[in-house]
Amino acid sequence: MGLLDGKRILVTGVLTDASVAFHIARLAQHEGAQVVLTGYGRLSLVERIAKRLPETPPVIELDVTDPAHLDGLADRLRGHVDRIDGVVHAIAFAPQDALGGNFLNTSWDDAATALHVSAFSLKSLAMAALPLMEDGGSIVGLDFDASVAWPVYDWMGVAKAGLESTSRYLARYLGEHRVRVNLVSFGPMRTMAAKSIPGFDELESTWPQRAPLGWDTSDPEPIARAAVALLSDWFPATTGEIVHVDGGVHAMGG
Repeated sequence: MGLLDGKRILVTGVLTDASVAFHIARLAQHEGAQVVLTGYGRLSLVERIAKRLPETPPVIELDVTDPAHLDGLADRLRGHVDRIDGVVHAIAFAPQDALGGNFLNTSWDDAATALHVSAFSLKSLAMAALPLMEDGGSIVGLDFDASVAWPVYDWMGVAKAGLESTSRYLARYLGEHRVRVNLVSFGPMRTMAAKSIPGFDELESTWPQRAPLGWDTSDPEPIARAAVALLSDWFPATTGEIVHVDGGVHAMGG
């Protein structure tokens, strides 16, 4: 019996088979879940990557900044599942001008894009999926520690702080619907998204040295396990939390 037997899980953010979301979807299927993926823009790419999962899941188009996409999400999901038990929010984006030491010169438009896509979208996605979560469920977002100011992370760091706060407010307001909202904050991973962040190589090279448990930037399995555990019924009274899967770096000073 798997941790997610009989559950229907919506997973966003699969771009390649190196994506953390891909490995969450893979492990969710291994643990018995029926998975639906979303894609935006290069939908054919997501459909191709979906075939590399143990079972090929349906892929539906979703732009989390488009009200029409959000309003129609529940109806499109009903074409594949009768309910949703869990949602994985693995969506983040910041324009290049909002990263790489440009913090003081970033325009509001670029900062707003980072905040909209990376933080506000958690609320948008939750509300879009809520009509199919009548029996409650779990929403899990992917995070990067926003308790400090990281070099070159700039407005994405601000967006992650917004994501963390958004998750707590969602936990407060969705509790009455028996929906739990938690984040998994993990260390640097060698993904397509990470490669677009100026200075990522520095984080990647120094993180293992700072982590008491060590850190493998090419192994998403610990992150996927944490996400699947939070999607399961094994944390029935946990909400508004940030689970750190980073080798312990978040707890170390300096």
